[in-house]
Amino acid sequence: MSLQDITARIVNAETAAGRDAGSVKLIAVSKVQPNERVQAVLDQGHRCFGENRVQEAAGKWPGFRDQFSDIDLHLIGPLQTNKARQAIELFSTIHSVDRPKLAKTLARLAQEVGTCPDLFIQVNTGEEEQKAGILPADTDAFIADCRNLDLPIQGLMCIPPVDEEPSLHFALLAKIAERNGLTGLSMGMSSDFEQAIALGATHVRVGSAIFGERVKPAE
Repeated sequence: MSLQDITARIVNAETAAGRDAGSVKLIAVSKVQPNERVQAVLDQGHRCFGENRVQEAAGKWPGFRDQFSDIDLHLIGPLQTNKARQAIELFSTIHSVDRPKLAKTLARLAQEVGTCPDLFIQVNTGEEEQKAGILPADTDAFIADCRNLDLPIQGLMCIPPVDEEPSLHFALLAKIAERNGLTGLSMGMSSDFEQAIALGATHVRVGSAIFGERVKPAE
């Protein structure tokens, strides 16, 4: 699958859902991908990428930004509070605001730095014990708390359980977003992004379908 194939499928999914062309942003998930694969996608004109770890992104992207000034970098993995300042400096959007402590840390740093990335709240739609995210029942209150902290909350993000129908989780996320006046929906990955677009996704996170299987870092 090539970048052009994925882009064409997104356009077709937008059309099928009655969505405006270009209403869905493709985040090319470049985590654990070698630089030459990332370079190849950059050379094709794509500029929006997703990373899972602050440390990996800090080692990878400054060099690419020397070549391409318009890179749009998204953090889609968990964020430790001690890495929050670095994340604010590196990323244009953070998709994984998942607990009150992190929200308060981001609010404090935003005041200090004078800027803040766009933020998405991660919702644990499957209520999985091992997975990060705000529980659906607690999300309305957490959104209100984040707004009271003057955080720029743009939308919600979810990662459905692997053994459940993803559309049910996408629909739940969309419902929570709508009742809270949020327009951003970060949902859908390589295997299900077309379903996500049909249910309102504004950001889809596609990695292996663009880059191939991830390359494990050397021990």
